[in-house]
Amino acid sequence: MRIVELIIDEQDEQSGIDAISVVMSPAIESNFIHLSKHEIELKEVDAEKRILMGAALIPNKQIYRKNDKTKDEYYIYFSEATIRKASELFLINANQNNSTLEHSQKLKGMSVVESWIVEGENDKSKNYGFNFPKGTWVISMKVNNDEIWNKVKLGEVKGFSIEGYFADRYEMSLDNDDDLLIKEIKNLILSDEKTNLETYNDYPEQAKENAKVALRYAEENGWGSCGTPVGKARANQLANGENISEETISRMASFERQRENSNKELGDGCGRLMWLAWGGDEGVEWAQRKLKQIRNEELAEGQTHYTIDGKIWTGETHKDANGKLMTGKVHTENSKFLYHAI
Repeated sequence: MRIVELIIDEQDEQSGIDAISVVMSPAIESNFIHLSKHEIELKEVDAEKRILMGAALIPNKQIYRKNDKTKDEYYIYFSEATIRKASELFLINANQNNSTLEHSQKLKGMSVVESWIVEGENDKSKNYGFNFPKGTWVISMKVNNDEIWNKVKLGEVKGFSIEGYFADRYEMSLDNDDDLLIKEIKNLILSDEKTNLETYNDYPEQAKENAKVALRYAEENGWGSCGTPVGKARANQLANGENISEETISRMASFERQRENSNKELGDGCGRLMWLAWGGDEGVEWAQRKLKQIRNEELAEGQTHYTIDGKIWTGETHKDANGKLMTGKVHTENSKFLYHAI
């Protein structure tokens, strides 16, 4: 089984970690601990501190993965250098308040309040019973969310799991800046041949115009230090009304994290320029809606779906590798096929 090193792609402005998810079964197989019954000097009242501590990433830890579409099985891992860079970008991009439950439900009231890399034997994490190897990224998360705190106490969530974009080091070694767009197009063609994936170009006219504004500005003023080959290629795709893949739409949708740049002026750093290059408000909002439609996360209004045992299903859905509708937002061993009355 192949082993893949994942790295930060410095040619892709979206590369890095978007959020921390609290999960039942962390892939790194390291549970967090929760710190409670912390005494505070406020009328001598004992109160829960509501802080979770655990590993976000452990260096060279092999994590099993399986591609549901291609059935390809492999292991991934992160080096110490990549983990350090990822932890730095997480804070630089101000993602401390981005959190989800089981990679699906966005959460409020969750904030990373401490972040550090284990440097040696005397790391403070040992005071709490951990024994992480050098280079581990450790975080402490403040939980001002009653639902999640109850899940912690009930043992329904046990660890942290990261969300973000990384590149395959082997694939990256085959690329240079000039070939990046060519590789993306080739991958799209090969992916379509293998899995019959559709492409889409029904994004709003304003999204195209936003990309054109970015390109005109860059032509007149230069890109400077702004943008990567991927971002510039995306602007050209949108401006030309070209078809884009589900993966590209997913990346557009995730650009929501940069929404603060929506109201900035062109020329005020790179934020506004790259926001427009990725379609601006209209492009990002379309991508979010389109992604839900493609992945069938929302049931069609008025259409009733049933599990095989005849029970009505009103929860989230997804499609398996063969395009069959199933229960749950993501595929697990407990997913069930869904049917609807004809």
